[in-house]
Amino acid sequence: HTPTPTPHPTLSLIYTSWLCTLLLFSALWDPVCPQCPDSCHCAWDTATVLCSDAGLREIPEGIPPDTVSLHLERNYIRSIPESAFMDLVHLQDLYLSHNRIDSLSSGALRHLGPELRLLDLSHNLLKQASRDEFGSTRAKTRLYHNPWHCDCALQELMETLNLEPETVNGIVCESSVPQGEHAGQPLVKLLDSGVNFCSLQRKTTDVAMLVTMFVWFFMVIVYVVYYVRQNQAEARRHLEYLKSLPSPRKTPMETDTLSTGF
Repeated sequence: HTPTPTPHPTLSLIYTSWLCTLLLFSALWDPVCPQCPDSCHCAWDTATVLCSDAGLREIPEGIPPDTVSLHLERNYIRSIPESAFMDLVHLQDLYLSHNRIDSLSSGALRHLGPELRLLDLSHNLLKQASRDEFGSTRAKTRLYHNPWHCDCALQELMETLNLEPETVNGIVCESSVPQGEHAGQPLVKLLDSGVNFCSLQRKTTDVAMLVTMFVWFFMVIVYVVYYVRQNQAEARRHLEYLKSLPSPRKTPMETDTLSTGF
């Protein structure tokens, strides 16, 4: 019977140390896989995040910072907070169509980087928007099929954005200033025909100021007339009261004094 050789203690210690070191370096150098937001599917090879038809009511958290294309269409999102896309500096395509977005926080899209090529906000519930919400983005923008209220702010926004040419006729005024006169008409055709909502708004503001000044002046006159009449009535009452007082009668001593004098 040949005895089994016992491993040398020093060799065993060296082997264990090398194994621990190898495992440690493996853990340190192993890349951490980014997490995909709940209810979304992430295609890592194309940096695309698909959250379409996911029943979302708000912008999901945890969108990978290196996302290039983000699909959020056909959900129930109602608003876009200012910090929603703050970290997505590489985003090129943002799809938000067919939601229920009716408001944009001030600067909500301002954080989108210069690489953004397409911004789709069509088929939502947007009524009003201004340049503050969009910032300086030069992405091709879709805004058709929203219930727009056409006013000076929207006109200035349209003149700033890079609208997708084939969709501009779908930007229709559901209401407008003044008193919905241009409701149901495409905004671009109104602007091309010479309609200027900013001048209309200024005229409306001037008329409102004149009306306000007239009402204020009329109220001042009414108050002055009321004040004068009240004073006159008070003076008459005071005079009538004085007339109603009995005249002072002379006392006997005053009569004797007068008689002695004569």
